Amino acid sequence: MVFALVRTVSVTQNPRQAAFLALRSVHRGAFADIALDRALQQLELAPPDRRLVTEVVYGSVRRQKTLDALIDQLAKRRSYQQPPDLRAILHLGLYQLRYLDQIPAAAAVNTTVDLAKQNGFEKLAGFVNGLLRQYLRLAETDDPLQLPDDPVGRLAVQHSYPDWIVQVWLEQLGLEETEQLCEWLNRSPHIDLRINPLQSSLEQVEAALQAAGIRTGAIATLPQSLRLLDNPGSIQKLPGFREGWWTVQDSSAQLVGHLLDPQPGETIIDGCAAPGGKTTHIAELMGDRGIVWGCDRYASRLKKLRQNAERLNLSCVQTCTGDSRQFTQFTQQADRVLLDVPCSGLGTLHRHADARWRQTPETVKELAQLQTELLDQAATWVKPGGVLVYSTCTLHPAENEAIAQAFLSRHSDWSIQPPSNPPGNTFVKPEGWLKVWCHQHNMDGFFIARFHKAVE
Repeated sequence: MVFALVRTVSVTQNPRQAAFLALRSVHRGAFADIALDRALQQLELAPPDRRLVTEVVYGSVRRQKTLDALIDQLAKRRSYQQPPDLRAILHLGLYQLRYLDQIPAAAAVNTTVDLAKQNGFEKLAGFVNGLLRQYLRLAETDDPLQLPDDPVGRLAVQHSYPDWIVQVWLEQLGLEETEQLCEWLNRSPHIDLRINPLQSSLEQVEAALQAAGIRTGAIATLPQSLRLLDNPGSIQKLPGFREGWWTVQDSSAQLVGHLLDPQPGETIIDGCAAPGGKTTHIAELMGDRGIVWGCDRYASRLKKLRQNAERLNLSCVQTCTGDSRQFTQFTQQADRVLLDVPCSGLGTLHRHADARWRQTPETVKELAQLQTELLDQAATWVKPGGVLVYSTCTLHPAENEAIAQAFLSRHSDWSIQPPSNPPGNTFVKPEGWLKVWCHQHNMDGFFIARFHKAVE
């Protein structure tokens, strides 16, 4: 189905207009997922249209730097500057031409011109038409995108990332692997399920999904993980959702619970718990026997955690609202503590289209300070001989290796404890912690460190 269909409906029922309104909101500061959801709620679109609107909006946000570079290069001889809203329209048109093969070029050009006219840019419709057709003419012989000569600038423009993120990865990986990582994080995200062994089995869920026409693939190193190989549509309508057979959780996030290795009857604290993916995994791994405290600053987010635990038929989860940096009631109460801290999320940029543009070196410094404070406080909750697992979904050493090393230097009674169970062994580094690189392991980027407290 072609996205750029002409429909005799109101403006708000036009998928092209919906995409523009969502993208315009993002350019004005809205979060991409919220802007898109708001736009789609106004429509009654067929599933293929909804998927394509989603792809065009998220793709245009993700590829913003590349699209801006193209516009600036193609329009460099124009004497006027494009209004911001017109640039959003140009992003939509160029994204379709450059990245979506299923949309005929002529349809993409014509409907982008129509979109400009519908939104008050009648006098600039010729400019829009000329720029898009100029792109097509140049693309017949070569890529119209002109790239900087330096490695950071080239990768940043070609794959659409801020220069500072590319620099951080180059310092860790080198040129070839950084390019592979940039490419991987521009893909559409996959969906992994975590099977709830207290309610079902991997084989039962796999059979039910295949009967519903959804192909799946197991993840060899993770016994509860099942990857969906087809677009499943509404998650809530899939077999086993209401029955609590499974929940959505990326494979790398599942590693965290296995590394914590909770045991039946223990007291576990999840210091940054909501919306509860890792909290409920802990409860499953300990057979729903013991106590799992899920802590978060916001009561609304803990409500979601309780709902998830109820759907999965887990009874050992309790919640605590507040700032984990200020909790003293848990001092030496926990056998094990999980601290999955707020972070810059550089390992999940494919899931959050606008995240790469929201983070800065300054926000990373602020997050590192918060992570340090949370880790020091969480350490006080652990009994002698207990375990503390620190994890992030970022690929920035200032939030990962530097935090772990500084913690060990401040606390002589703690040491790194490498994983002993198979799910973690594949990812362990010489220092003893785990580092999951997306392009190497085909899952979200993660850092996980397991600390052991000495017996007094």
